[in-house]
Amino acid sequence: MEFWQGFLLITSVHLLAAASPGPDFVLVSQQTLTKGRRTGLICSLGITLGLAVHIIYSVLGLATVIAHSQPLLTAIKWLGGGYLMYLGWQGIRAQPKRPAEPTKPKTTDDKLTNQRPLEATNSVFSVLRRGFFCNVFNPKAPVYFVAIFTLVLSPDMPLWQLAIYGAWMMVLQMAWFSTVVMLLSIATIHRRFRRVEHWIDRVLGSAMIVLGLNLILRSR
Repeated sequence: MEFWQGFLLITSVHLLAAASPGPDFVLVSQQTLTKGRRTGLICSLGITLGLAVHIIYSVLGLATVIAHSQPLLTAIKWLGGGYLMYLGWQGIRAQPKRPAEPTKPKTTDDKLTNQRPLEATNSVFSVLRRGFFCNVFNPKAPVYFVAIFTLVLSPDMPLWQLAIYGAWMMVLQMAWFSTVVMLLSIATIHRRFRRVEHWIDRVLGSAMIVLGLNLILRSR
């Protein structure tokens, strides 16, 4: 297959796949609506990095092995379902936040004392990790990548072409979820959702639990 034929095919198929509702979409929506644009974008980046794992093992030929091995697929479904239920339980436990108390102007000493760079770093890593594992533990990914790479790959395809295809899929993934984040973080929309933030957490958390249970039950 010609380079541009494969490029256009991957673009069209992967955009449709990224836009389809699933655990990644639910997680990004929940993180954006309850915690804001920055958190939503970090979560989207984590999902995109998780996609890189699927691309790498697909190029190495492991996706075919996973897709045709029932024990491996079952293990991935249990891991993925369990992780989704864990995320969902965290959402269900969300409580209404108390109104912020007015704070007095801080002096220079106060500002230095209240700086918490380590906590901020840990928070970013936590969100990034959540998006990463949500995508990595998606049991549909090996089957999907077997299908899409079978359409465009050939034994004589050069490594640089594979690298471009893989990188482009990551760009598409990040672009799609960034668009979702930007739409959900529009000021008027976000203000309305902030009033019922804990209910959004609970509803989307319940959706994650349903998705997780569905994966586990279908693996039996």
